[in-house]
Amino acid sequence: MSIMSERKTIDLEQGWDFMQKGITKLKNILEGLPEPQFSSEDYMMLTIYNMCTQKPPHDYSQQLYDKYRESFEEYIISTVLPSLREKHDEFMLRELVKRWANHKIMVRWLSRFFHYLDRYFIARRSLPPLNEVGLTCFRDLVYKEVNGKVRDAVISLIDQEREGEQIDRALLKNVLDIFVEIGMGQMDHYENDFEAAMLKDTSSYYSRKASNWILDDSCPDYMLKAEECLKREKDRVAHYLHSSSEPKLLEKVQHELLSVYANQLLEKEHSGCHALLRDDKVVDLSRMFRLFSKIPRGLDPVSSMFKQVGGIEPIFMLFLPFIYANHVTTEGMALVKLAEDAASNKKADKKDTVGPQEQVIELHDKYLAYVNDCFQNHTLFHKALKEAFEVFCNKGVAGSSSAELLATFCDNILKKGGSEKLSDEAVEETLEKVVKLLAYISDKDLFAEFYRKKLARRLLFDKSANDDHERSILTKLKQQCGGQFTSKMEGMVTDLTLAKENQTSFEEYLSNNPNADPGIDLTVTVLTTGFWPSYKSFDLNLPAEMIRCVEVFKEFYQTKTKHRKLTWIFSLGTCNISGKFEPKTVELIVTTYQASALLLFNSSDRLSYSEIMTQLNLSDDDVIRLLHSLSCAKYKILSKEPNTKTISSTDYFEFNSKFTDKMRRIKIPLPPVDEKKKVIEDVDKDRRYAIDASIVRIMKSRKVLGYQQLVMECVEQLGRMFKPDVKAIKKRIEDLISRDYLERDRDNANLFRYLA
Repeated sequence: MSIMSERKTIDLEQGWDFMQKGITKLKNILEGLPEPQFSSEDYMMLTIYNMCTQKPPHDYSQQLYDKYRESFEEYIISTVLPSLREKHDEFMLRELVKRWANHKIMVRWLSRFFHYLDRYFIARRSLPPLNEVGLTCFRDLVYKEVNGKVRDAVISLIDQEREGEQIDRALLKNVLDIFVEIGMGQMDHYENDFEAAMLKDTSSYYSRKASNWILDDSCPDYMLKAEECLKREKDRVAHYLHSSSEPKLLEKVQHELLSVYANQLLEKEHSGCHALLRDDKVVDLSRMFRLFSKIPRGLDPVSSMFKQVGGIEPIFMLFLPFIYANHVTTEGMALVKLAEDAASNKKADKKDTVGPQEQVIELHDKYLAYVNDCFQNHTLFHKALKEAFEVFCNKGVAGSSSAELLATFCDNILKKGGSEKLSDEAVEETLEKVVKLLAYISDKDLFAEFYRKKLARRLLFDKSANDDHERSILTKLKQQCGGQFTSKMEGMVTDLTLAKENQTSFEEYLSNNPNADPGIDLTVTVLTTGFWPSYKSFDLNLPAEMIRCVEVFKEFYQTKTKHRKLTWIFSLGTCNISGKFEPKTVELIVTTYQASALLLFNSSDRLSYSEIMTQLNLSDDDVIRLLHSLSCAKYKILSKEPNTKTISSTDYFEFNSKFTDKMRRIKIPLPPVDEKKKVIEDVDKDRRYAIDASIVRIMKSRKVLGYQQLVMECVEQLGRMFKPDVKAIKKRIEDLISRDYLERDRDNANLFRYLA
């Protein structure tokens, strides 16, 4: 027989009296009253355990759960609230922080005493846990009563700090942590009870400040203050505000200081964006970018102003890039105007027109540096820069297109004795910049044709200063515009190398064949027709001396190939001939045309204009040009009757035997024909072919297409090389219809079908 000792039943009143003593001791410790350390903690937990595990009706779990909450409520009402009500402002905040800290300690201890409730009773009944009950008591009884006063006190301290006063940041951090912690994982108490009012106060504060600063300060000074304010607000977030407040707080400050006054700030007469760009205020421009880049769509305005010539629209969202673009365009147009004025003066002095390319390159360097350094390489500013340069880079000067002026600028850099005296490194750098400028020019095909004409002259007349530079710019152009753009030019450079090898073979042929003697030194440059510009080929009646040369070279060339036809371009030839004048013999460097005319006077003392024209078999224009160069220009190798400055069909010419010059060797220039008109005609013809090809390509893939869509796609396809005129596209469509490439839809005249 075994006897089981039964556990003694604890009734509610007896057990709670014991627990009440422990809770009172805890309250005294929190209030700073002298109390010995807890020694009966385990026994208190055991008491709770026993009271909760007794058989009904002595299971007091629900009653203990209620008394747990009542313990907090009694303590708050009797002690906490009176201590808070008697204090104000900063003293109230300190008391609140202290009371919140004590409350959390009390929750922690009581949760330990009543631990059994948490583990079993609460879990089974799905009741709020003990920790939550303790915090809810503080929220409902303390927080709800004081949060309005606390919020106002905190905002007051923040404003004091904004005015430069020292405040207790640690206190504010502890107070604001209560707003966060009281939400028990949710931010709604912090956001609704504190943050909303703080943000409203921030807006009011900075609105007052900005309204004064905008009147008194220059743009740079204002931006300095704005940047400092933003920095200090970020610092506030770091020290005591919750991190989630940062974007909202900065947005309020940015709106009041920057968005509201953007127009006035950036347009300030002597210190706004235009003035900063004009005076190269890099630091201030960088600050401007930093400030406006933080505002949603705040950069649109700065970059747009960078490009337009007209007035500035007072719309904030189209502002900062707008100023930038406007300023660059204005400076660029001023350069074009200067070049126009200079060209007018040069025309009066009969000098060549020079474009503003060098100054434009300097302008591009300057403003590209701004984009990279001040505006952090931002795409909006690259776009603004591009659009601004496209405005004035496509302006012609004195009848010369921008494409021609750029090609002439390249020619001056690359030819011997050009106006640009630069080191090899400087030439490379300048060529790199020229290719960048080409990106802004719409008529790239026109540039290519002018460049090809000038390249041909450099190569054929040995005017190129450096072959490496010639190849270098072609590589750069190829990267920028594609292989098709430079294929002919690359072919020209290669042709010259092959021509030199061909000349070496010709000289070997002459040395090995004594019978094949041309009688004079002969150099022939053989070129591939497709690569080079088209030149007029006349059947010039060559002098006998030259006919022998042509025959000998033809015989040599037939030993190399029998399938190629040689077309002689005498207009590009040069000759060195001896002029035996009475004072002395002078070596004359002349063109083939000039040499042929002079050699006529070996067999005739006096010749009329018509006789020279008949014997040479040249056009009127060419005969006038070459006779003018020999009788009316600086070197009068021929005497003319009558002795006038112009050539007419009734003139007579004689060899001027009395001619002399201090030099033993002179070059008699033949004024070049102005080929601008022919270049433009050639480009227009090529454009017609390009438009035809584009239309056929589009229609072949689409089969059926409306007029508007066809024009749009055609413009898009061809836009990289030139901007096709809509009228020209319409004309080409009509031509393709007449040639049975396309047909109009019977029911809709604006619909086209491709005919395979």
